[in-house]
Amino acid sequence: MFDFHKNHRLLTITAFLGFVVLSIGIAIIPASQMQEVKPLPGMEELSSEELKGLHVYVSENCMSCHTQQVRNIEMDQVWGERPSLASDYYFSKQRMDLWRQSPSLLGSERTGPDLTEVGKRQPGIEWHLLHLYNPRIVVKESIMPSYSWLFEEKSSAMVTKKDVVVTVPSELLKNPDHKLVAKPEALALVAYLQSLVQADLGQNLSPDFIPSTRKKKEQSSGEESLGLDGLQLYSETCAACHQPTGGGIPGAFPSLAGSKIVNDPDPNILIQIILSGYDARAEFGAMPGFADLLTDEEIAAIANHERSSWGNKAPAISAEQVSEIRKFIQNQKP
Repeated sequence: MFDFHKNHRLLTITAFLGFVVLSIGIAIIPASQMQEVKPLPGMEELSSEELKGLHVYVSENCMSCHTQQVRNIEMDQVWGERPSLASDYYFSKQRMDLWRQSPSLLGSERTGPDLTEVGKRQPGIEWHLLHLYNPRIVVKESIMPSYSWLFEEKSSAMVTKKDVVVTVPSELLKNPDHKLVAKPEALALVAYLQSLVQADLGQNLSPDFIPSTRKKKEQSSGEESLGLDGLQLYSETCAACHQPTGGGIPGAFPSLAGSKIVNDPDPNILIQIILSGYDARAEFGAMPGFADLLTDEEIAAIANHERSSWGNKAPAISAEQVSEIRKFIQNQKP
């Protein structure tokens, strides 16, 4: 018995049996249980373009820094409307070919933000392309590497109508006279990222988060009467494009600091832009509408934060004003 460490045969057999037992408990049994998992109502199968993007996501090893799992603790609520379920991964766990299955996309580290609902947080293609080409363009503090090989520079004469041109500062290009064009791999990856949105289970069916014991911080900004933190909502929804300073990104996203629209005493245009989006200026990327993503109270809190920050001094607006404009827009639809 005391010679166990010297008995090579016994050591080999013990190690092999341990491997078999662990494989059964960790891999085989859970895999057999997962055969009963079905897609959630409303979930759509990945399109061919999104599936190509999934393969690019895997080949670039994005899951080493980004997770796709919302835990059931309150601090994770910023990443999704509900905790993740096994069924959320039904369509992403597909075989890549005869021999390989897509590796787990859950991830284990949040060196970068969780991507469970990045398709809702950042629905616009322009932001994603800028972020992939040079993350520091849109998030100055980002430590994410640049994926410049997913893009190519073309002379203006070589750019076709099918090419998706990415507007970046000329000093970032090797040849300032050329245009930056997204390769098919970049477009497929963005299509996959845009597809990452949790299926809606309804308030009565969604699993709950375990509440935090920490006290909620008191409101100190102009949105106190709404009971919402406009700074936090702005940071989660708008800051990636318009920047935390409200300065925007030249040639990509307009500045909100000193903006005539933001400072207009009549908030009609500002609210309509937040609700319906904006794509009327060729020098800037298209802004998606947030009517389906934000409540009247949340839009009012964001607008009030914008109208009272970075030197802006405009009157506060109410959720009732947002509601009226929302109804007006809905009545204009055919």
